[in-house]
Amino acid sequence: MFKVQELREIIKLVDASSIEEFVYENDGAKIKLKKSNGVVTEVVAPKKEVVAQVAQPAPQPVVQPAPEPVKVAAPVAEEAPKTTNTSDESLHKITSPMVGTFYQAPSPDSPAYVKVGDKVSDESIVCIVEAMKLFNEIEAEVKGEIVEVLVKDGQLVEYGQPLFLVKPE
Repeated sequence: MFKVQELREIIKLVDASSIEEFVYENDGAKIKLKKSNGVVTEVVAPKKEVVAQVAQPAPQPVVQPAPEPVKVAAPVAEEAPKTTNTSDESLHKITSPMVGTFYQAPSPDSPAYVKVGDKVSDESIVCIVEAMKLFNEIEAEVKGEIVEVLVKDGQLVEYGQPLFLVKPE
C-alpha cells in the first residue's frame, strides 16, 4: 500500500510534468492520475480511505506551480545570450531520462559532480535525478567539456529536458 507522502510526491511529479495520464500498479494497489488544464483530476486506489487522503493534497500542486515560472523565467533570461552565442548544433545536450528533482551533488555538503569548464568522459556522472525516493545517477554519455548547466539544484525536471550543454571532443 502507498504512504500518503509517496502519493503526494507522485502527484507533484505528474503535475510538474507534461504527461497527461499516469498509471502505476504495485502489489495490488493501483494509482491512476489524469490531468486536465494542468490539475490532477482523478486518483484511484483499492481502499476508499486512501482516495480521501490523496484528495486533500490535490490542491497543493495547484499552488506550487506559481513559483516555478519565476524560477524558470530568471534562468531563461540569463541563459538566452549564452546559448545564442554558441552554436547549438555543435553542442551535445545531456537530457533528463525521467521526471524528477535535479541535484548537482550526491549530498548537500558535497561539491557538485561537474561545473562549467570541467572535462567529462562518456561514463562520468554529471548529476542525480531523484524520482519517487530513488536517486538515479546521470552519465554524460559523451566525452567533452561542460559549457553550461541549464537547471538549478533542487529544480523539478521533465523527461527529455536538457540539463547540460557539452562541447564534444
